[in-house]
Amino acid sequence: MKRIHYSWVILSVVFFSIITAGIIRSSSGVFIVPFETDFGWERSTISFAFAISLFLYGISGPFLAALIERIGLKKMMVLATLTLLIGILLTFFMTEAWHLLLIWGIIIGVGSGLFLTVLSPYVANQWFVKRRGLALGILTASTATGQLILLPLLAIIVEDYSWRWAMGLILILSLLTLLLILVFMKNSPQEIGGLPYGQKKGPVATKVEQKGNPITVAFQILFEVAKVKAFWLLAASFFICGLSTSGLIGTHFISYCMGFGFTAVAAASMLSLMGVFDLIGTTFSGWLSDRFDNRWLLFWYYCLRGISLVFLPFALADGSYIFLVIFSVFYGLDWIATVPPTINIARQTFGIEKSVVVYGWIFAAHQLGAAVAASGAGLIYNVFNSYSWAFALAGMFCLLAGLFVIVLKKQPIIDVEADSYLPHRVNLEKN
Repeated sequence: MKRIHYSWVILSVVFFSIITAGIIRSSSGVFIVPFETDFGWERSTISFAFAISLFLYGISGPFLAALIERIGLKKMMVLATLTLLIGILLTFFMTEAWHLLLIWGIIIGVGSGLFLTVLSPYVANQWFVKRRGLALGILTASTATGQLILLPLLAIIVEDYSWRWAMGLILILSLLTLLLILVFMKNSPQEIGGLPYGQKKGPVATKVEQKGNPITVAFQILFEVAKVKAFWLLAASFFICGLSTSGLIGTHFISYCMGFGFTAVAAASMLSLMGVFDLIGTTFSGWLSDRFDNRWLLFWYYCLRGISLVFLPFALADGSYIFLVIFSVFYGLDWIATVPPTINIARQTFGIEKSVVVYGWIFAAHQLGAAVAASGAGLIYNVFNSYSWAFALAGMFCLLAGLFVIVLKKQPIIDVEADSYLPHRVNLEKN
């Protein structure tokens, strides 16, 4: 019987870890109304705490990417999981609004940063040569898989018992994640005397040691790539990506649906349906990104997402579950499908050694957009007592993102079946 390559074990552990971090982040939508009811906090205050979390886990990406090279992947995952555990435990004892800002804004924001930013491209680069795009698609889809499995369950627990019982379930999952990381996680294939999946027998690629301070390294790479137009176009499009996904849908979708008479469980079920189709769409996007022009993939992803967001207020106003299901399926296929093509363009443009840090900065723009949407939509709700303008504006911005990506310089499609650790980069000075 053929032995399973250990890269797939690593992918499974990371997949589960990202699911846990993803459900912690996305559960914010389930907790908005209970926090509002139990503590008497304004929705804009709760939204602001979640906006801080979105921004912090995004801006931490490039620094975490540089820090992995200093202290190792496994140790970083353990520290991040412990940080999330501390945040979840402290949630049971919060009583003031500033407690929410500290716990869910800062602690959970920093703790989830590694799992939801640079971990997927780092693991795909280190552990896979063949099937790298597919592995990346699977890992990036795992954030939505958490919604698929747990959001309706969390909503039911909150509705039938309390938000504290739901938080207890998240705590158990986090402890299980920590155990899996401690037992099975490895820093690199070389640590177990192996090669990345798909690499032919031959000299093992030597790892470039990061000798500089992680903060300094992250900023040095930023200053270098900031001279390149492609970086700003990718960052601008990803800003809109974050604005139209985790910041808006992830934070406010459940509350928006409840405003039209749908129950929290029904709205959470729609998010789960999005998770089902995002797992399909993003995995397929990873496969497509290895074979087709990534610019055109992104163009269609953003334009179709924009159309779906403009359609949502009309679907909710109709009050029909059928239209809401149509939106959830259509939007779900596209939710995180933008990630594999964006990472591919970054890797092809800036080289494999720098691509994770570069993607960290691009993802920081994503989370800045998410924070703007999470906080801004809360303010729009306070003014208009409705989210409709927030969703319509997000849809229009998505059409603008489609224009940003289509003007990118076309990059050659790399044959991942024969790929190696050799960097594929363009001359930064000529861009």
